[in-house]
Amino acid sequence: GSFRMGDIQGGGFLIFNQPIKMVSVGEFAMGMYEVTVGEFSKFVNTTGYRTDAEKEGHCNIYKNRVFNSEQGYNWRNPNFSQNNNYPVTCISWSDANAYTKWLSNQTGKIYRLPTEAEWEYAARAGTETKYWWGNIASHEYTNYGLAQGKDRWKYTSPVGSFSANQFGLYDTLGNLREWTCSEYEFGYNGKEKQCVTSAKRLSLRGGSWYNEPMEVRSASRYRDKATNRDSYLGFRVSRQL
Repeated sequence: GSFRMGDIQGGGFLIFNQPIKMVSVGEFAMGMYEVTVGEFSKFVNTTGYRTDAEKEGHCNIYKNRVFNSEQGYNWRNPNFSQNNNYPVTCISWSDANAYTKWLSNQTGKIYRLPTEAEWEYAARAGTETKYWWGNIASHEYTNYGLAQGKDRWKYTSPVGSFSANQFGLYDTLGNLREWTCSEYEFGYNGKEKQCVTSAKRLSLRGGSWYNEPMEVRSASRYRDKATNRDSYLGFRVSRQL
């Protein structure tokens, strides 16, 4: 289908007045949930894979009211409690792609990260409001902003803890910021519809448990290096049809 991508508030890294553009996407499937700790554990236990955080010994974690890269933290221990039904975090772009390649080999289907255009199309679920539920941020619908009780979770929440959007997808906005397979560029000049194998900056979407309402909007955009990993960053998969 086609949709209006972006909004006048822009998003991420003080980049405002993001242009609105009509964008079309082909047929694809999107994971209902962010990839969980349990799902990622199966991948690691099967392959012996070590994440970038494990190999280099550190992940960016929230501690003493700031984010710092600290030794000893990774997807197994992001400095807060979690179980197999929580979304996996402290995952780099490289880690996420390694998972999708393994899943493709296991199933015989083509799994990958979503393009930035696919991600926003799926997150909007046919809406043109700031959030898929309307124009006012609400802890009733998602986990964001260091809520400390306002939505029951200070950090990540178990996948599916809030209502799904109109496409049946959970936690597209909030909980964890998500990797896409697209290179980041200001504006939308075609790269939002493409997957890359490498880039200086990759596009991130969705906002997280840490972010404020403006950063959790359907149109909010971020960018980061492929090797970066944070305790507010995870991913979901797409499948080519």
